[in-house]
Amino acid sequence: MATTYKVLGQAAPADTANADLYTVPASTEAVISTIVVSNVTATDATCRIFVRVAGAAAAAGNALVYDGPVTANDFTAITVGITLAATDVITVQSGTADALTFQAFGSEIA
Repeated sequence: MATTYKVLGQAAPADTANADLYTVPASTEAVISTIVVSNVTATDATCRIFVRVAGAAAAAGNALVYDGPVTANDFTAITVGITLAATDVITVQSGTADALTFQAFGSEIA
């Protein structure tokens, strides 16, 4: 099995709807070492991050972060080492349109 270290996903949601940050490809496993949430505005915002096993619906029960605060012009780094199987999805949501960017860093094992 080969391990590839990389940026797994980047998203800048333009609205407050859920946006998929990363989906594990078929026949692959992944480890997300860090997710960085940056607030690119001068206003405080909140974020949600969901770990959706096999693409399950995003809900409070699978939230890694739920309405977590991100201070204006600042960032939050979440280092957890999330292990994911094929078809698992990381989904993000910004509480304020055009306020947050999300980046996932880690490795894929195929």
